[in-house]
Amino acid sequence: MKFLKYLICATLIFSVSTYAQNEIKPERQKGHTNQNKFKQLYDEFATPNMFRTGSGAPGPAYYQQQADYKMDIEIDDDNARLYGDETITYTNNSPDQLSYLWVQLDQNMRARDSKTPLINNTGIGPATTSSRAVSSYLKERFDGGFNIEHVKDTNGKGLPHIINRTMMRVELPKPLKTGEKFSFKIKWWYNINDHVRDGGRSGYEYFEENDNRIYVMAQFYPRMAVYNDVEGWQNSQFWGRDEFALPFGNFDVNITVPADHILDGTGYLTNREEVFTKDMMKRYKKAQKSYDEPVVIVTEEEARVTEKTKSKDKKTWKLSAQMVRDFGFATSRKFIWDMMAVKLGSKDVMAVSLYSKEGNPLWEQWSTKTVASTLKSYSRMTFDYPYHKAISVHAPMGMEYPMICYNFGRPNEDGTYSDRTKFGMISVIIHEVGHNWFPMIVNSDERQWTWMDEGLNTFVQYVAEQDFGQWYPAALSPGQTNYPSRRGPAKNIVRYMSGNQDYIAPIMTKGLNTYQFGSNAYSKPATGLNMLRETIMGRDLFDYAFKEYANRWKFKHPTPEDFFRTMEDASAVDLDWFWRGWFYTTDYTDIGIKEVKKFAVTNNPNEEGKRLAERYRMDPNSLVYFIEEGKEGYDEALTSGGMTDLPTVKEYLMDNFSPQERIAMKTPPRYFYEVTFDKPGGLVMPLIVEYTYKDGTKEKITYPAQIWRLNDKEAKRAIASDKEIIAITVDPDLETADVDTSNNSWPREVQESEFEKFKNQLKD
Repeated sequence: MKFLKYLICATLIFSVSTYAQNEIKPERQKGHTNQNKFKQLYDEFATPNMFRTGSGAPGPAYYQQQADYKMDIEIDDDNARLYGDETITYTNNSPDQLSYLWVQLDQNMRARDSKTPLINNTGIGPATTSSRAVSSYLKERFDGGFNIEHVKDTNGKGLPHIINRTMMRVELPKPLKTGEKFSFKIKWWYNINDHVRDGGRSGYEYFEENDNRIYVMAQFYPRMAVYNDVEGWQNSQFWGRDEFALPFGNFDVNITVPADHILDGTGYLTNREEVFTKDMMKRYKKAQKSYDEPVVIVTEEEARVTEKTKSKDKKTWKLSAQMVRDFGFATSRKFIWDMMAVKLGSKDVMAVSLYSKEGNPLWEQWSTKTVASTLKSYSRMTFDYPYHKAISVHAPMGMEYPMICYNFGRPNEDGTYSDRTKFGMISVIIHEVGHNWFPMIVNSDERQWTWMDEGLNTFVQYVAEQDFGQWYPAALSPGQTNYPSRRGPAKNIVRYMSGNQDYIAPIMTKGLNTYQFGSNAYSKPATGLNMLRETIMGRDLFDYAFKEYANRWKFKHPTPEDFFRTMEDASAVDLDWFWRGWFYTTDYTDIGIKEVKKFAVTNNPNEEGKRLAERYRMDPNSLVYFIEEGKEGYDEALTSGGMTDLPTVKEYLMDNFSPQERIAMKTPPRYFYEVTFDKPGGLVMPLIVEYTYKDGTKEKITYPAQIWRLNDKEAKRAIASDKEIIAITVDPDLETADVDTSNNSWPREVQESEFEKFKNQLKD
């Protein structure tokens, strides 16, 4: 077995020769803290406890509060005003005794004395439009805040309360103990905003023709804040960007509107036969059995007739919902209404659309089918949709609530529309319907962690968009084979990741305090999850863990740690390096090829090898030597044969392996390469390398991210091959969001400058 130690020494010569020369004892350095990119996230994570476990699952003491609502709402269409009267029943399931309750008054963000406009920097440019000048300097601010008429207990006795901007603290007559309920009443009204002109997540759109409005209503009622084990009351003020944290509960809502309005919203319509005509009931029953095409409940012709007249009568629509965190509704005399059934598991769900004639023909063609497709895709990736319907409402914005969402996308007046308009509408419907899962059911705190609903939802949106393109190829344009998703693929985030660091914030930043909100809260987390699924974990492991997270936390309140921990717990993949880099920093990916050395193998000793042989007391004539290209003896060694042609190797094989074992060995390598990869970017990522051989074949190898664990700047790989390598490419399919691909190839590719591209475009 003497040749075994010779081969071990030969390997040592190849791998450590660069360290064996000119050893200089370094000057002693000071100690430092652990900055390794693979350090576990114990410093960043909260300590597991009885409420939330180290596995990322709810603990045995997990609790959540409940808020139930009974409401009577009326829309005054003549004055665009909403009147409301509600009874809230609050159940304290926490182990804590509560002496007061916090209620959210989000409409106060639009109050005349609101501080929201004062938090933004403003300036005066050289010129502006007349409309902007009037809006900024002449127009009185719209007053859309809540007018609270009373806060009383169920016996009619007033309750002390104080309003602090968008939050109202209600003092309890006595402390509310664990397991106790408390009911109280609030009466209010407010002026509904024109959300097209003045902005907002809800409000009305005004149509001068026939003097009509489409109302898409939300945040229209005082809503209970969340109390939980993480921070007590979540009473962070609403400044307009960060969305909502809400407890689950049951809703019974009576909504009175003009009698000629069509209305739908969160929950079951409990008086359908009272508000539907006979024709509408027949069509509705047909829709319940239609799985391929939507059935129109209110036709465009009927809507055109209705919008020309205004009824002075009123009609009340009654909606009841269980285990929802919020409530929204839409109402107008302009609405066309269609529906179709979707089979999910053992039950049917109704996919529904409400839209005006201004949305056609685009909406009648694609809205309800998009809702149906989304329900199938999201259910596959998480859990079956638990509610009985999902509604898409035509509005000039995108916003979401349980069972109902508001979506943009309007064709030109002549009915034509571009691909951009079509795919924009389909994508926003997928996104907003998808919010039923995140955060309406997997109920994260949007006020704190925007990415937990927007980012996770945008990731599944990408999957659902690709499904839609396969299921409805007629929606694709000629030549398209896949849906043109805007967010998801790693290459699409490069421009943001490589931007000015002064205007980039980590994902783990409150949404209000980020710079590029869409990229930070939507694109980057979605891209990161897509990279985990496609490149780092693989679909099987990722999909199982992602589904586990969704099922663990459906109808509960997860935190970021719950998500991070569950993804690792259910997959056996240590991802702390990924969470830290992608979510907690603004580092970017830049991995390249620093150097490629070629070697040939020989038994002829060289001077460097002799020195190493002497150091390790080996016979220099019995070793295997690697000669670098360009050095003496390289050409002779390369043409003399492969490794098994060397006398010492032959002898070792004959002495230590049977004929059958020798036959089973790999094809003997003739070409040897030492490839040094460098990482100018701060992010750790798997090292994806494609090797191209002289015979035209290619091989792609993914080295795990852990290859960087001991050296954050460089990684080396020794390659032994029976075929000559003529090219090496890092990240050939652009899977890691590498911001600079100019260093990704060997031999180095000469990339055309932006100026050269511009000149060539002029020539063409």
